[in-house]
Amino acid sequence: EVEVEVRRRTEKVTHPLARTRSLHASVSQASMLAMHTRKMTYGAMILALVSSAAATPPVLLGTAGNFAILTKTGISTVPSSSIHGNIGVSPIAATAMTGFSLIKDTATGQFSMSTQVTGQAFGPTYAQPTPMKLTTAVGDLMLAYTDAAGRAVSSSANLNIGAGSVTGESFGTGVYKWDTSVNFNTEIFINGTSTDIFIFQMSGNLVVAAGAEITLIDAGDGTGGPIPANIVWQVAGHISVGAGAHLEGILLVKTHAAFFTGSSLNGRILSQTAVTLDQAVIVAPPSPSPEIGGSGSGVTVAKSDSAGIIVGVVVGLGGGLLIIGFFAFRYYKYRLGLKAATKL
Repeated sequence: EVEVEVRRRTEKVTHPLARTRSLHASVSQASMLAMHTRKMTYGAMILALVSSAAATPPVLLGTAGNFAILTKTGISTVPSSSIHGNIGVSPIAATAMTGFSLIKDTATGQFSMSTQVTGQAFGPTYAQPTPMKLTTAVGDLMLAYTDAAGRAVSSSANLNIGAGSVTGESFGTGVYKWDTSVNFNTEIFINGTSTDIFIFQMSGNLVVAAGAEITLIDAGDGTGGPIPANIVWQVAGHISVGAGAHLEGILLVKTHAAFFTGSSLNGRILSQTAVTLDQAVIVAPPSPSPEIGGSGSGVTVAKSDSAGIIVGVVVGLGGGLLIIGFFAFRYYKYRLGLKAATKL
């Protein structure tokens, strides 16, 4: 009997209050874990929004994006070249488009056609509204060039890569700049997604050797990789593309662009002087809006509007800040909840 009594007295007694505290602690720990998970989720979302806001915005071409080739002083071709998209010149007369054997549309007088052009040819001497639209398009070309030239370099690592000799280089999304000319002799790579923006600025010329090429590489997100419409070459000098060479992107060139025998481009040539082609192939990327005029060009883009762009940027930034503020507020509330749970 004594042994039984001792055993009873030495057994651990769990007080009901202790059991309640233990249960409350378990609930508090679960609550804290849930709050911590939410905190991490909202934090990740905020970081994603900030990262998206910091991404390189596209260069807007405005109505210049209606053209595979648009120049101020002329376009010449050594037949037969193949141009998929519209071509246009302004303010120089339509006669500055040479080698195309142009046939003017007699019904409207607003454009011409050529067997070398899958699209239409436009000049300021054609019937209205062509001259007016060409003036706008050339103005948009100049704005796009200024925009591209004024972009800040993404990082110091993107400045003067290879002292301008970039053969074999691989480029990710961002803005790159050279205080020299840029050249490559074999191949360069542009690596990213279909929404990534690439801007290449140079104070000199862009010289592409015969047979050299640009290769687009899918970053692995399944979107198909970089697209020519999102690759911009801002060239303060001239562009020379050697025989059989291949380029990708929008060429914003301050002087002239020369494409030698059998060379090609997936993109657009927007030149402030002239473009010369020698049996070259130019394929404009699709653009999603009304064509410049006439019918059948199939190359379309929205007209640039400065006020609209400003409003769009302000609204976009404001909306982004509101979203970030919302998630920041939710995060703050959960932080308060986390502190309260910790005290318990």
